[in-house]
Amino acid sequence: MNFGKISQAYEDIERQSATDTDDPHLVVSVLFKELLKSMTLFVDNINLKSGGDLNVKSKHFARSLTIIYGLQSSLDFEKGGPIAENLFQLYEFARQKLIDDLGSGKAEGTPHAINLLGEIKSAWDEIGKDNEQER
Repeated sequence: MNFGKISQAYEDIERQSATDTDDPHLVVSVLFKELLKSMTLFVDNINLKSGGDLNVKSKHFARSLTIIYGLQSSLDFEKGGPIAENLFQLYEFARQKLIDDLGSGKAEGTPHAINLLGEIKSAWDEIGKDNEQER
């Protein structure tokens, strides 16, 4: 499996999607949604002995890492301060759990990371609703 090509194709799609909207909040919301979806598919397919699919597992592992990288690189540490630093650490935690679970072949840490990221996505979506009401 060529992870470089998969990552590049996904980055191209994300870049195109980002240029289709002027709402950076929406872009991040979509990234969260896709990250949670990919991490869940990775977890669902991690155990090849119990019916997991290697191609699905590999695709969504690479996709998850690519999205995490995108979220990390979009943080503004000057404006965001401690919040940006905490988000970076959360994304790094999720990245590390994916890598650890891939190595062990067991979904041990990734489900916890999914739960944490789901809470952040919910808060992000609430901020979006508040911003829409202010407009």
